Amino acid sequence: MKLLNKFNSINIAVTVATLLVTGIIYYYAISHILTNRIDKDLVLEENEVFNYVKLNHALPDVYESNHQQITFMPLGEQKIERRFVDTVYKELDEEDMEAGRALISSVMVKDKNYRILVIQSKVETEYLIKIIFEITICVIAVLLVLLTLLNRFILKSIWQPFYKVLAQLKGFSPADKTAVSSTPTTIDEFKELDQALVAMAGRVKNDYQNLKGFTENASHELMTPISVINSKLDTLLQTDEFTDRQSKLLNDIYGTVARLTRLNKSMLLLAKIENGLITGDEQMDIMEILEECLYQHEDIMQSKNITLVSNLHEKQVKASKLLVEVLLNNLISNAIRHNYAGGEITVNLQAQQLTITNTGSQAFDIEQVLKRFHKSNESEGIGLGLTICKQVCDNYGFRLNYHFINNKHVFSVGF
Repeated sequence: MKLLNKFNSINIAVTVATLLVTGIIYYYAISHILTNRIDKDLVLEENEVFNYVKLNHALPDVYESNHQQITFMPLGEQKIERRFVDTVYKELDEEDMEAGRALISSVMVKDKNYRILVIQSKVETEYLIKIIFEITICVIAVLLVLLTLLNRFILKSIWQPFYKVLAQLKGFSPADKTAVSSTPTTIDEFKELDQALVAMAGRVKNDYQNLKGFTENASHELMTPISVINSKLDTLLQTDEFTDRQSKLLNDIYGTVARLTRLNKSMLLLAKIENGLITGDEQMDIMEILEECLYQHEDIMQSKNITLVSNLHEKQVKASKLLVEVLLNNLISNAIRHNYAGGEITVNLQAQQLTITNTGSQAFDIEQVLKRFHKSNESEGIGLGLTICKQVCDNYGFRLNYHFINNKHVFSVGF
């Protein structure tokens, strides 16, 4: 849930709860005030009865109207304390019982006590309370709507700098030469966040450039000593005969130097791809390049008795031919390397996707495999092949995916 929606939901929930509680309190407060007003009117009627009895030494006539009734009842020597009660009564011209408020008291006339019952209608009071409550509900509803709209538009406006900073953070790449720009804002917290982001991006870019420069320089510098070692080994082999042990040692040295050469070339290629130094994009047919790559690996597949099944269709793309060859060669080499003797490789090239499937024993952790220099224990590679494939795909907007289905590794490149 987004922060804005979270804030709105909490804010509206608290507001609704507060308004409901205050509305209930307001309702009972109004009801109590109006009831007290009726009670005062009842006390006035009681006082009029007392004054009439005091002046005339007799009870007044029984009074009854549509909104008020006054009745008397003999009590003997018993006295009643004054009290107010809610009751119901029937008006003269109505059949239904209606709510009322009653005062019960007593008065002495000629040594006899009489109960005084004064009832007054609460219909108008309840109607007034109803009108007040409905108006209050309408006001609450309008306030909620206004509060929701104001929160939505005002908070969106306030959070715009944050979203701009977040967008820059999502699109940030150390390899991107575009600098992270500062986002103007008047809010201190967002200003501090923006300053921290700009400073962090600058440090990351600087560290990345230093590391990239070191990799390029190291790879370039290694080329000369590697060439010298190869040359010296060739000269050494031509000088004299060697024992079996010496031949084995020389063979190991040759293998190590060859591996070092592949590693150095891969590092240089990766650095060039990341720096965008390989240009010369051209329109080409992937099917032709793929057929050539499969032909080059034919001997290796035959030596491992691997069956090749291909289903190729024309697919035109605009890219560097060198990088496309590297991508296809690495994927095919990977399918051979992680296969077993007597296995199978299926290559399927369609208009939207290239799929290379090979039999295998266990699945890869693709997140780990795509990391530089990561390789399985049985792999003879240098751990950069799939990393280079991923970098080439990213450069041209291709999608490199991996699945392990029915004991088969499935690598796909979506165009």
